[in-house]
Amino acid sequence: MYEALHGIPESETFVTHLECGYTGERYDADRLHNLSNAGKPLLVRYDLGAVRAALTRDALAQRAPTMWRYRELLPVRSTANIVTLGETMTPVLGCPTVERSLGASGLLVKDEGRLPTGSFKARGLVMAVSMAKELGVKRMAMPTNGNAGAALAAYCRRAGLEAYVFCPADTPEVNVREIALQGAKVWRVNGYIDDCGKIVGGGTAEMGWFDTSTLKEPYRIEGKKTMGLELAEQLGWRVPDVILYPTGGGTGLIGMWKAFDELEKIGLIGSKRPRMVAVQATGCAPMVRAWEAGEEHATRWEDAQTIAMGIRVPQAVGDFLILRAVRESGGFAIAVDDAAIEAAQTEMAREEGLLLCPEGAATYAAYKAALLDGRIRKDEEAVLFNCATGLKYPMPPAQQAIDRMQPIDYTAMKRA
Repeated sequence: MYEALHGIPESETFVTHLECGYTGERYDADRLHNLSNAGKPLLVRYDLGAVRAALTRDALAQRAPTMWRYRELLPVRSTANIVTLGETMTPVLGCPTVERSLGASGLLVKDEGRLPTGSFKARGLVMAVSMAKELGVKRMAMPTNGNAGAALAAYCRRAGLEAYVFCPADTPEVNVREIALQGAKVWRVNGYIDDCGKIVGGGTAEMGWFDTSTLKEPYRIEGKKTMGLELAEQLGWRVPDVILYPTGGGTGLIGMWKAFDELEKIGLIGSKRPRMVAVQATGCAPMVRAWEAGEEHATRWEDAQTIAMGIRVPQAVGDFLILRAVRESGGFAIAVDDAAIEAAQTEMAREEGLLLCPEGAATYAAYKAALLDGRIRKDEEAVLFNCATGLKYPMPPAQQAIDRMQPIDYTAMKRA
């Protein structure tokens, strides 16, 4: 019945253990964990030999087009614990008009704004909340720049769990109201997202909540990695030349890099990897600075400012995993300024009809900059990730009006 309603196969699961992403230390997969003993993110590991026999192209062809079609590579043991709002596969869209203007080919956008709560945060939070339910959690808390908190609120309400959310004071109003409307308790904080994270961490003992901060639990990565699984399948079981990803906490970039490794090991793709490009804003670019300096870790970015709130993350706990994926793939980290982000957002809307969020627009601005400096060739296939619907963000005014009681100048309409 559950499969019929939600398109989620009740297949065997293949999780073997959790592993510290820094030291390799192993942990029990069926117990609740935050960071490893080394204070680093934990990664979910699978019996990939067994997955190879179970998750075939023929099996996938029979399944519903949701992120749960990759059930064997996901951590939830029982479908009864899956807290779904209908996590559909998101489309990969061509950009023929801007391609012509740039003299390029192979530019694609994966539009994550089609997911529940309007952003790719749904992928990570549906997995975190489902696993919290499976492991007996009753109360969850997190810091957010907006969309992650909205996703946590929605899935916790769906699961009957309490949600506490803390966001910077300048978080977009629509996000704060969305979080509150969906039943979470939400507070504005006079600081950045990492300052909000300190409030979450500081209240764990007294409040008894589970800290769901980015990469401080193992499962948001597993949800976000489905972007990579989907993309490979949508491209006919191959990967593009380049992926440009808006990078704050970096869960999705880390997750996709993990996904491609797992797909190769179960025989669904070959050894080719896309160059992973971490896109940041010039007003908050700790990964770019660390990548350019050849550092393994990124120091905190002070006085972080950008209109792309989702990538305004001064310090990320998974910095070494982000930088590792960028370097191992032969990719790079790049920062673009707010003016370029706004221009990219306007260009994509007017030329392609794609309403990108500021973070998604940053990837297009970065793509154009990388074409100019030669880091991406015009004939390479490049995928931009639009991480949320642009409908959640402020838009330019449109104030033209017609007085129907006066003669209407139709010719003037052409000049408007």
